[in-house]
Amino acid sequence: MSEVVNLARKLATFDELWVPKVVAELNGQYVKVAKFQGEYVWHSHAGEDEAFLVLAGSMRIHLRDRIVELAQGELFVVPRGVEHKPAADELCSCLLFEPSTTRNTGDVDHAYTIEANDLERI
Repeated sequence: MSEVVNLARKLATFDELWVPKVVAELNGQYVKVAKFQGEYVWHSHAGEDEAFLVLAGSMRIHLRDRIVELAQGELFVVPRGVEHKPAADELCSCLLFEPSTTRNTGDVDHAYTIEANDLERI
């Protein structure tokens, strides 16, 4: 049976930056929340699209040919295979949609890397 997920409450349970937490699953997809500040690592996901929905604050998604600016309530989908680097000057809370097998740093090994099976569920 499904439960109501209060995203604000879930976000209040942690302070780590760039560490996504699983809050729901559907159709082989994880719904994750994360807090961003600073710059992430350039990476891509060969087989998966990645959706970013800004819940609070603002962020940028650097692509090799442009920078996408996202404000609260805005959504952007990074197509599979497209190299990208999220960044946020101030604290940003984000909802992410990705297949449950998606490695957070995609094709790159980095200190931020968390294997899909190791993501915390909150």
